[in-house]
Amino acid sequence: MTHHPRLILGFPEYLRQTQQLAKKAGLPWAEVGLHHFPDGESKITLPERLPGEVIFCRSLDHPNDKLVELMLAARGARTLGADTISLVCPYLCYMRQDKAFNPGEVVSQTIVGGWLAAHFDNVLTVDAHLHRINTLKEAVPAKNAINVTATGPMAEFLLQRFDRPMLIGPDSESRQWVAAIAAIGDFEYVVAEKTRLGDREVRISLPQAAYGGKDVVLVDDVASTGKTLLETARQLSGFKPSSVSVLVTHALLSDQAVELLRQAGVDNIWSCDSIPHATNVVSLAGLLAAQLDFRG
Repeated sequence: MTHHPRLILGFPEYLRQTQQLAKKAGLPWAEVGLHHFPDGESKITLPERLPGEVIFCRSLDHPNDKLVELMLAARGARTLGADTISLVCPYLCYMRQDKAFNPGEVVSQTIVGGWLAAHFDNVLTVDAHLHRINTLKEAVPAKNAINVTATGPMAEFLLQRFDRPMLIGPDSESRQWVAAIAAIGDFEYVVAEKTRLGDREVRISLPQAAYGGKDVVLVDDVASTGKTLLETARQLSGFKPSSVSVLVTHALLSDQAVELLRQAGVDNIWSCDSIPHATNVVSLAGLLAAQLDFRG
């Protein structure tokens, strides 16, 4: 059997996406053995012989245990023969805290980013939450730090589902995603205004537009509590659109949040498969496979 110089290693909860990535990239893959002891410690088992380049594939939602396990895996891979260690993490954690908003707050973005760069030569992610910096490398100073956008696959998905959808970005931060998807599909789009009324409440103001009878799609990069999407859907209901759908890159939605969106008249809730979720419909394997030379 020919010994391939590159190997993709996936973790148990992310195997389907790892296999799809390996298939698209034409590379072999193997599973990382993961065992949790009763006290919460993790034991990692890797293939006993590794090639020169190893690519770990794991998304970093619910990140704290995963980060420790990735550190163990990366250090272990070097002792087993890997010279170049890369990380494909379609969802990248700890990017929101990019400054001290209040005195004494720890800026976790640069700390976790520096920690990842210390263990991985290359880091590849999708639609990272970068609001006050221009490039991923400013947060993750690895040899190559690549942040690709899922707007292409998302636009292709919508082109297969609708003739002329109308896209809505729920706030100004979503404008770049909405505008990019709209440009690819030649879709109409608007961007709403959001006012925060505290941690758990938001007010949405929709711009004047002809929403009635349209297939409306709410587009964003991350959906966590779903509050912004929920309020936007409620505002839309009075205009009687033909359908209301949600399409996000990263779905961190709880079952309760999904149910509330459905009760508010949302017909479809769709996401990319960056985070395993019941709403996954858009595969990112092709997008990620195209970047595995890590020359960003």
